Amino acid sequence: MSGPRPPEPVAPRRTVLLAGGALVAAIAVTAGVLAAGNSGDSADKRAAADSLRHTTVGVTGSGCGRGWSHPEPGHQVFDLRNTSSSAAEVYLTDARTGAVYGEVEGLAPGTVRPMPVTLGNGSYAFKCLPDDADAVTGPTVRITGGGTVKSGPAALPVSQQDLIPPTLAYQKWIQAHTVELAKKTDVLRAAVDRGDLAAARTAWLPAHLVYEQMGAAYGTFGDADAEINGTTAGLSGGVHDKDFAGFHRLEYGLWHGESAGSLRGPADQLAKTVHALRDGWPDQRMDPADVGLRAHEILESTVQFELTGRTDYGSGSNLATARANLDGTRALLGCLRPLLTIRDTGLAELDSWTDRAQNTLASFDHDGHWTPLTGLTRAQREKVDADLGELVERLANVAALTDVRRTA
Repeated sequence: MSGPRPPEPVAPRRTVLLAGGALVAAIAVTAGVLAAGNSGDSADKRAAADSLRHTTVGVTGSGCGRGWSHPEPGHQVFDLRNTSSSAAEVYLTDARTGAVYGEVEGLAPGTVRPMPVTLGNGSYAFKCLPDDADAVTGPTVRITGGGTVKSGPAALPVSQQDLIPPTLAYQKWIQAHTVELAKKTDVLRAAVDRGDLAAARTAWLPAHLVYEQMGAAYGTFGDADAEINGTTAGLSGGVHDKDFAGFHRLEYGLWHGESAGSLRGPADQLAKTVHALRDGWPDQRMDPADVGLRAHEILESTVQFELTGRTDYGSGSNLATARANLDGTRALLGCLRPLLTIRDTGLAELDSWTDRAQNTLASFDHDGHWTPLTGLTRAQREKVDADLGELVERLANVAALTDVRRTA
């Protein structure tokens, strides 16, 4: 994940994820527009607009889930009406396990928002979490006679405490990689120092790829990230700007005929920053609440920056970087797997698409010499874009499932 990352993305819509599927997503958007523009409309009018069964459910200061008096199985929409004086989050939960089937965040006072779900036989309850107040769980509602109708996907809420073990495991993984990064950066610096630019070009990629595997920790690296892996974005002088530093500064010089003398300073500064990162990492603490989101962001940035060639300063190694980013994503998913195994019904498909993307990228590695983006055929380019794009979409579910939710 090279260069400047995009602004912090909004967390994926958890309501859509838990309601399940592209069809539900489309219905949610349609119903959302109707609810926002016609909050006074009746449930009958909204149902007529999308041909689904609608039930108006109350969110009040003294109760939660009132109005669901005739439960039926199947695909349906609950129109959540907040008549209280404060905003609230609303969950539809499994009354026995607490798993969440649907969710609406930030339901403002006096508004109506849709919650599309598919429900089979079981026991359900709405849970309302008003701002600055304790959670309120509504009455248990039982659905029977659903036959073959299966409930949509549900996920047990993840707490901050749940995310601490995978975060610590990932921090330990990063620690080992800072040691490897320092060693390989020293090899690069030594080659530049002795004036062997051919050896420096050979050493540059292995060192850079180690850093590119560590994408989920970039936010914790602080200013060191820009010093190690910054691009010319925002620099008025471009590649000649005095603040252009790190791996990409060396990449530009090594592949554009600069002398060893002009590169010794940048190489020395890069090595010093890397060593400081290695030595200071044990004192750093990643935010557990960010870990699941980072699993999605790594490859999201890969698609935006690497597959567009925006971070190529001469080496033509964007596909190698994409593979390193994928390796880093795998490492983070490995740490999160104990949480995902019991929550993500699409985990097998996620693994399959991860393997597919890996195989696609690996086909461009020719004994350490990677095909540049400009060397791809149209069919190859389309396959890379499709495989990585699909994987990014599936990783959005990981971010949603590991998003910390209030439970009390």
